[in-house]
Amino acid sequence: MSPTIGVFDSGFGGLTVLRALVARAPQARFAFIGDTARLPYGSKSRRTIARYAAQSARFLVEEQGAEYLVIACNTASALALDAIQEAVPSSVPVIGVIEPGAQAAQRASKTGDVLVIATDATVHSHAYAAACSALGLRALEKACPLLVPLVEEGWTDPEIQTGAVTAQVLRIYLDELNAEAASLGMNPDTLVLGCTHYPLLKPLIQKAIPEGVRVIDSAESAADKLVMYLCHDQAAPPPPAGETVLRCFATDSVEKFERLGSRFLGRPTGPVDLVDLGG
Repeated sequence: MSPTIGVFDSGFGGLTVLRALVARAPQARFAFIGDTARLPYGSKSRRTIARYAAQSARFLVEEQGAEYLVIACNTASALALDAIQEAVPSSVPVIGVIEPGAQAAQRASKTGDVLVIATDATVHSHAYAAACSALGLRALEKACPLLVPLVEEGWTDPEIQTGAVTAQVLRIYLDELNAEAASLGMNPDTLVLGCTHYPLLKPLIQKAIPEGVRVIDSAESAADKLVMYLCHDQAAPPPPAGETVLRCFATDSVEKFERLGSRFLGRPTGPVDLVDLGG
């Protein structure tokens, strides 16, 4: 029987994680919830983030039958992973995006020096720095607050003028980050994308970084980790890949979710159901 995988984000950026999951496990059933009524999580307290994230996790497990949970939100992964694990049965594996991203950086880096770009909230949590340090890496983090709104405006195409604006903003951030790394005597060879919006900027990012620097997409890293769980847990080979079963839920603005979400997912989201998770 196909496994049911629940995916949670505070918005719809986590659909890049879902996109990577569908590519790796097309035979699975997916339920995605974006807590769009209460975003952004980054401006809220750790206790509030933990409460909101636990509500979404319970919805996916108790009402959608999720057997695995992927927390496709860097803020929730940084500040609420323990609360999410406590909110669901111990039999349900909970996978965040930060630890897999750090592990992928360790495998990719030869110098041991890693750069991370993320949102303000994720950088202020220092979750990537801590995860990298635990693996023997030096990580330098940089908040890039303008990138998320530029992605949501669709200014990501390097061939048009709006994409050129985003490329310039990105280059300024990366120049500042590289200058700080040089001042600290670092020799970074790996760049971690610490926000689920950033995979849509990959073509621009790869043009802006020095040749030889590896780009680590935490969305893909989290998907790879889930596949490891699936391979370990399946006693029999997976069924043949057919049409992926996917349901999307949002706590507000389903029309916006359908419009922007399709860009992040790389395919139509289909009808998005409105749900109320409470206060």
